[in-house]
Amino acid sequence: QVQLVESGGGLVQPGGSLRLSCAASGSILSINAMGWYRQAPGKERELVADMPSGGSTTYADPVKGRFTISRDNAKSAVYLQMNSLKPEDTAVYYCKALIRAWRTYSATNYWGQGTQVTVSS
Repeated sequence: QVQLVESGGGLVQPGGSLRLSCAASGSILSINAMGWYRQAPGKERELVADMPSGGSTTYADPVKGRFTISRDNAKSAVYLQMNSLKPEDTAVYYCKALIRAWRTYSATNYWGQGTQVTVSS
């Protein structure tokens, strides 16, 4: 069984910062890409940032220059530092990881439960 647990969401004023964390646990053999997505009310879930185990990081255009994704492979964790937050960043943020679990033949995408980020004065 594999789980992703997120933390770090909350209410912040425009221009403020938040740091989201996501840790994977369970019967993990290997982790490939880890990333963050978000879903605002009435909108589809969209990519925020993605970080493969090897290769270049991808950011959505609206967050470039403001958000930074990082990983701690020893902790099976991924982080999202969000600076200069805007009201339009308000959404539920989800962690996603491509994980191969023990006794499986291929990797599967796993999702966290989501954490609410609200940017408002």
